[in-house]
Amino acid sequence: MANKLKAAWQANKAVVNGWLAIPNAFSAEMYSRAGWDSVTVDMQHGVQDYLSCVACFQGMQSSGVVPMVRVPWNEPGIIGKVLDAGAYGVICPMVNTEAEARALVQYSKYPPKGTRSNGPIRAGLYGEAGNYQKTANDEIVLMPMIETRTAISNIDAILDVPGIDAIYIGPSDLSFSLGKEPKLDVEDPEVLKIYEGLLAATSKRGIAAGLHCGSASYAKRMIKMGFKLVTISNEVGLMVNAAKAAIAEVRG
Repeated sequence: MANKLKAAWQANKAVVNGWLAIPNAFSAEMYSRAGWDSVTVDMQHGVQDYLSCVACFQGMQSSGVVPMVRVPWNEPGIIGKVLDAGAYGVICPMVNTEAEARALVQYSKYPPKGTRSNGPIRAGLYGEAGNYQKTANDEIVLMPMIETRTAISNIDAILDVPGIDAIYIGPSDLSFSLGKEPKLDVEDPEVLKIYEGLLAATSKRGIAAGLHCGSASYAKRMIKMGFKLVTISNEVGLMVNAAKAAIAEVRG
């Protein structure tokens, strides 16, 4: 299966990414049909485990979105399992050094580019039968999360690792790392300047930059700034905000 995110980035287009915290196939199925380009199952901070990740992938498959996972850590066991489940993108938290970026690539790619073990139990269903192993190394998107002062200082070395397709900025942890309040839609001039530096570093290498946003309006601003992937909150946040607005309207 060709990865539609890679095709969009090659055409210099931005993509809009959904985010799943709820471990349920039905909510994933309904949510994935809202018009997202990709939908990410959050196994780090969401209420997701491996079986719920598989169920969410099964729920969203008919929508045609690109299925992705934020893994809980840069560890070969879980990375291999989510890829076997059908993830076409891996967002990996707390990648701070060149060595950690190389490890992410190694865990995610089949030989000779990596050490991923063969056994795509669900992933083999995508595309033509028997073709998955031939295309997986080229089609799966690898996105290390850049979310610390250390990662910023090592950004050039991280971006120069072969196999890194994009970065994903975690605004809350980045702010935390700088001694600031952790939040999504950052207006702090120091953090926005860091965003500009990361966009310059990625764009000159043809690498996409992604950002987790708290609102649609901020996400739209960030696309104009140069980000090629924006996430809008998650399904829990959108649901709760819509419920609050409806209740406020009735009681207002």
